[in-house]
Amino acid sequence: MIGLAGCGRMGAPMLAALRDGGTRAIGFDIVDKGTDHITTNIMAFAPQLETLFCVVRDEDETNALLFDTQNLMGTAPNLQRIFICSTLSPRYVRGLRERVPDHITLIDAPMSGAVVAAKNRTLSFMLGGTADDIADATPLLSLMGRHFHHMGGFGSGMQAKVLNNLLAASHTAMTRLVLDWADEAGLETAALLNLIETSSGQNWLASGYESIEFAKHGYAPDNSIGILVKDVAAALDAAPDGADTALPKQVQATIRALKARS
Repeated sequence: MIGLAGCGRMGAPMLAALRDGGTRAIGFDIVDKGTDHITTNIMAFAPQLETLFCVVRDEDETNALLFDTQNLMGTAPNLQRIFICSTLSPRYVRGLRERVPDHITLIDAPMSGAVVAAKNRTLSFMLGGTADDIADATPLLSLMGRHFHHMGGFGSGMQAKVLNNLLAASHTAMTRLVLDWADEAGLETAALLNLIETSSGQNWLASGYESIEFAKHGYAPDNSIGILVKDVAAALDAAPDGADTALPKQVQATIRALKARS
C-alpha cells in the first residue's frame, strides 16, 4: 500500500493524483479532512504501508511521524520505501539514513511549483538517491509531476531544493517590494507585470502572480509565506562553512515582514 502523510495544501492534491493514477493510496493527517481515504488513526494507516510519501511541514513533524508520536519505524512493519517530500534542512535529511533501518530505501524528493502545479500534476521533483532507486520511483512520481531532476546521492535533492527556494524567496521579497513601490508611483499592477514578463526583471513570482496562491499573502506562521521563511532557514542551516549569510538573512526578514496585498 502507498501512503501519503501530510494532506495539506500540497499533500492533498498529490494524494488525489496518486489515487487517480490507479494506485491504492491512502492519506494520514493529524487533522480530520472529512474524507474516507484520509485517516487520523495511525493504526489504520501504518500496518499495510509499503511506500510512504512524507509531506509534513517541518523536522518536528517528520520526527513525530517517523520516530515519536506516530512512530512509523515501530508501527509500519512492511514499510520498504520513504520519499521525503517536505522541504527540510539537508543536514537533517542526510542524518535520517543513520536513524532509518537499512532495509528501507530512502529517497529525498522535494517538489516545486506550488499548489497550482500540485493540482495540475506538473510538479518538479528534485531527487536524491541511487540511479536504480530513482528509476524505480519515476513511474510513481510521474503521476504527480512532469519534471524530474536527479541531483545525486541521498540528500542531494534536498540540497538543490533549498537553494532553489532561496532564489524563490529572493524573488518573492523583491517582487513584492517593487509592486509596493509601483503602487506609490501610481503604476498599474497588471501593466507592470506585463512589462516584467518580457524584460530583464522576469521571475517566477511575477510570472505567476495571478495563479500562485500565496503571491499576495502577508506573513503568517502557518501559511505559505511562513513556510518560505522556514525554507530559508533550511538553506541557512546547510550554508558552507564561512559563507556570508547576510543577504539570505535579510531576504528572510523581509519576507517575515510582508503584509497582504489586495
